[in-house]
Amino acid sequence: MPSKGIKCFAYLAVAGVEIEFSVPKQSVTKRDQHQFTIDHLEVESSNLGRFKFAGQFKFVVRRDGRELTNQWVDVNSMTGSLENGTMKDMDQTPSIFAEDLVIVYGFYDAGPGVAGLPKQHQCYVTVTKNQENWMREVIPHDSDKANRPFHRMVLPSSHDIGMNSMQTSQALLRNAGTGIIKEVLGRSLPNAFEVINKVSDGAINHIAPDIIRALAITQKDSLETILKIGARYFEFRPAKCHRQMQKASPLEDTWFFQHGAIPGMLYKQFLNDIARFLQDHREEMVVVQNRWDGVPGDCPKPNDDELRKVLNEVLQGKDIQVGNQDDMMRKSIRDLRNERKRLIVLRDVNQVSNYDDAANATLTGDSMVNKLNDMSRNPPRGHPITLLQCQATATNIRDVIVASVLDSDVSTSPILATKPVCDSKILPLLRGECGKCLTREESVVVLLNDFFDGATADVAINLCRERLG
Repeated sequence: MPSKGIKCFAYLAVAGVEIEFSVPKQSVTKRDQHQFTIDHLEVESSNLGRFKFAGQFKFVVRRDGRELTNQWVDVNSMTGSLENGTMKDMDQTPSIFAEDLVIVYGFYDAGPGVAGLPKQHQCYVTVTKNQENWMREVIPHDSDKANRPFHRMVLPSSHDIGMNSMQTSQALLRNAGTGIIKEVLGRSLPNAFEVINKVSDGAINHIAPDIIRALAITQKDSLETILKIGARYFEFRPAKCHRQMQKASPLEDTWFFQHGAIPGMLYKQFLNDIARFLQDHREEMVVVQNRWDGVPGDCPKPNDDELRKVLNEVLQGKDIQVGNQDDMMRKSIRDLRNERKRLIVLRDVNQVSNYDDAANATLTGDSMVNKLNDMSRNPPRGHPITLLQCQATATNIRDVIVASVLDSDVSTSPILATKPVCDSKILPLLRGECGKCLTREESVVVLLNDFFDGATADVAINLCRERLG
C-alpha cells in the first residue's frame, strides 16, 4: 500500500522531559538525555481507513506529564505532500519557550528523493534549558573560572546570522527587473547561474523568493531567540546592496548582511539587538567578527570609520564597552567583565576552520566527519579563533541546485534537509575525543551551525565548562 516515511531526530538535555513522535497506529517516545536519536515512522494508507489517504504526523513534548507543545502536519500517503498543519513551512516553526526550557524544531518537506536529497520527510526536535544566562551560570563572577583567560572559551554560534528572514530580500525583489534578479541570484548562489538563466522570465519572478528561501536562508529564529538558545559568537558581512539592485530598491542605501549579493539583516539592527541583550544580561559576553567572504565587488564595503560610527550610535547611553582581539586573547573573563568589555568586535581575524569545499558539499555529513577526524590528529595552532562548522553546504552540489531551483517551495530547503542528518553525526563527534583534541590549543573555539538549536548550544557549553576546568 502507498506510504510516506518520516525520519524523527531528537535531542533532550533536561530531566523529566519526553518527546513523543506519532503517526496513525505507530509512535515512539524519547526520554534519554544527551543522546542523538533517529527513528523512522511511516504514514501507511492501510492504517488510515477506507478511501482516506491523509494521516497526521505529530510530536508532543511533555514535562512530568504536562504537555508543553503539540505540533502536527497531515501527510498524504499517496503523493507524500503536506496538507493542513502547524509545520507546513519554515516560517511556522519558530522556537518555543516553555517554563525554563526552549524547544527548537524543524520540518523538511521531502520530495521523491531526486539528486540524492531525502525522500522521507524529516522532523528534528531539541529540548534544552533556556540558556540566556549560561555564562553567568557556568562562570560565576566570583569563581575561579572567571580568572581563566577568555581565549579558553568555547562559544556556540549561528551560521550566517543575517539570513534569518526573507523581509529584506522580498522588499528588494519587489521592484527589481527579471534581468537583475537572474544576475544577482545567479552570482550569489553557487552553481546556480546556468540553471537560473534557463528559467523563463515569468517563472523567475514568481519563484525567486522561494529560491532564496531554499538556498540562502540559514536561520529561522530572531536574533533575540538565538541569543536565548545560547549563541555568543556571530560573523557578519556588512555591505551595501548590489549596485544594480539598489537602483530599483526601496531599501535605504546602508549596510546589510550580504549572502553573496542577497541582502539580509541590517547591520545597525544586528548591533542593536545584541546591545539590548547585553544590557539585560550583565554577565554575558558576545563576540562579533566582521568579514566579507564571498561579497561581490558590486556591494560597497564599509571602512573602519563607517563601522565605528554605526557601533557608537548603537552603544550611546549604554553601559557597554567594546573589546578587541588583544582583549580577547590576553585578558581574563573577570577583567573583561570588570572593564564592561562584554562586546568584542573583530575584523577579518586570521582564523582556522574545518570547512572544506569538497568535504562540506555533502548530503550525508560523512566527508565532514572524516575531515574533522583528520584535523583532530594534528590540531592547527597559532590562530586566535578555531571555527568548527557543523553545517553542510549541499548548495555546492550542482544537481541539488537544479532540483532546488526547479522544485522550490517554502520547505524544500536542501540546507534544512542536511541539518538533522549532519547534526546527528557531527555534534556527537565534537562532544567526544575529537572535539577535546580540537579545543586544547590556545584559541577561542566556535561551534557554528545552520538553524541554530539547543543541541549545538548544549554541546558547546559543556565543552566550555570542561575546557575552563
